[in-house]
Amino acid sequence: MTDADARIEAARRALEEATAALAAAEAEAEASAATEPEPASEPATEPATAASASGPLDEQQLEAVRAGYAFEAAALEIGAIVNGEAVPGVPVRIPLAMTNRHGLVAGATGTGKTKTLQVLAEQLSAAGVPVFAADIKGDLSGIATPGEPNDKLLARTRGIGQDWVPAAAPTEVFSLGGRGLGVPIRATVSSFGPLMLSKVLGLNKTQESSLGLVFHFADEHGLALVDLSDLRTVLQYLTSAEGKTELEGIGGLSKQTAGVILRELVNFSEQGADIFFGETEIDTREFLRVTDDGRGVVSLLELPGVASNPALFSTFLMWLLADLFNELPEVGDLDKPKLVFFFDEAHLLFSGASKAFIEQITQTVRLIRSKGVGIFFVTQTPKDVPDDVLAQLGSRIQHQLRAHTPDDATALRQTVRTYPRSGYDLEAVLTQLATGEAIVTVMNEKGAPSPVAWTRLRAPQASMSPTPDEGLRQLVASSSLYPRYSPVLDPQSAHEVLTAKMNAAAERERAEAAAAEAEKQAAKDAKERERAEKAARSRTQTRTTTRARPDTGGGNVVSDILGSRTGQTIVREVVRGVFGTLFKKRR
Repeated sequence: MTDADARIEAARRALEEATAALAAAEAEAEASAATEPEPASEPATEPATAASASGPLDEQQLEAVRAGYAFEAAALEIGAIVNGEAVPGVPVRIPLAMTNRHGLVAGATGTGKTKTLQVLAEQLSAAGVPVFAADIKGDLSGIATPGEPNDKLLARTRGIGQDWVPAAAPTEVFSLGGRGLGVPIRATVSSFGPLMLSKVLGLNKTQESSLGLVFHFADEHGLALVDLSDLRTVLQYLTSAEGKTELEGIGGLSKQTAGVILRELVNFSEQGADIFFGETEIDTREFLRVTDDGRGVVSLLELPGVASNPALFSTFLMWLLADLFNELPEVGDLDKPKLVFFFDEAHLLFSGASKAFIEQITQTVRLIRSKGVGIFFVTQTPKDVPDDVLAQLGSRIQHQLRAHTPDDATALRQTVRTYPRSGYDLEAVLTQLATGEAIVTVMNEKGAPSPVAWTRLRAPQASMSPTPDEGLRQLVASSSLYPRYSPVLDPQSAHEVLTAKMNAAAERERAEAAAAEAEKQAAKDAKERERAEKAARSRTQTRTTTRARPDTGGGNVVSDILGSRTGQTIVREVVRGVFGTLFKKRR
């Protein structure tokens, strides 16, 4: 027997002995338990212990979750852990300072995503953090109206340890270009810039470069690009006879490329983008306001019908983020963000977006947190968000997912793999979550992920129904911003300047063409007159020669008259009169 065989045999004997010893110990324990009286049961002193018996987590795991969300600094209360039943003694929270590390709120339709967004926005506002939210469906506007209590609501909030009182957040209502209720939000094409416009229009590198030359020309010549008509006019000018030489020294602009850009601009306009571009342009710092009592203002952008215009929605958001990124200074890590964005229906932002556009969003999300801005995407499934963007999101609140199709099942498994290991069977739990419940993991104060927690979420303190239109009208009427941004200005811009220039050039061309035609006609008239005079002289010479011939004695009255001086005069006048008539006909 080799040494290896000997070691295997020794290990086998040791295992058999250990198994026998374990069986004997278990038998002895059972005999002892049968003879000893059972101790009186004691009431549980910790809610977590009582609930752990019926839930997926044991007491040790539950305590780990409690410790994982016990932050020392200020935090947003999300709800209480569910372990069979809600456990009020184990709250689930997000550190306020970590909300600029971005987040995701996902879940199927009707699972409570928008109410979760409202809960977070209310608490951010109360903590002095301004909030911007795009309200596509209109059901977030209730944040401007205090909620109304009822028995079901109060029973739920008591069950998770929430001391619920009705409260509204200070709200400013905006609308895109004045479509719908709200303070109009507009931007000029000049401030939007060629790079971002190229991304939105889906232009290739050559077309993007050419569009950059168009903006360069406008900037160099002081031509304001206020709306899309200004940009179209500049493109038309630079491909006209008057302006085609303007860019020759720096590469020029081909008619083919200009035609592609013009077609894309027309399509973009048909999607409703015209209402966004113009004056008065919004100052994005308006979204950073705080009330006199220290609460952050919730800027609510109402977007009726935007689901059919995803390009318009994504255009505004990208410009807004880019403008804030350009305007705000670097601040590093703060105790609380300067602003938090909530992008409801985020799949519209990425739907049909080009690769370059996605890259732009990824870069903005990665860098803007250093400016003190946090971004939360709200959508149906994590797969709606590109992987490069998803990787930047520190906090995740995942409502119920449905797996009714093979694609849904695949998406479910992919979602489960993105979570840290936990005591849950997430593939089963995610399909069993009730409305208002979610699987939560956040970035803790040290930048590490918190334990995964099945959470029953808090209820909003504001109304969970939309604020009526009359209430929104009152908010808009009392806004200090409305008088500033509601006027639609039409300053002199590239369209007016270049249209006048092209009209003047066209008028000059017409005048020059008319002068050339007149000169041509005059030359023709002179030629006709010269021909007529030559013919007249020829006839006169013929008659003179005829009269000078010797008289043969066969003369008559007509010949005598035509041969006379008076006859010669009559012939000349008849010839001029006939040519004059034909001449006039030619004229």
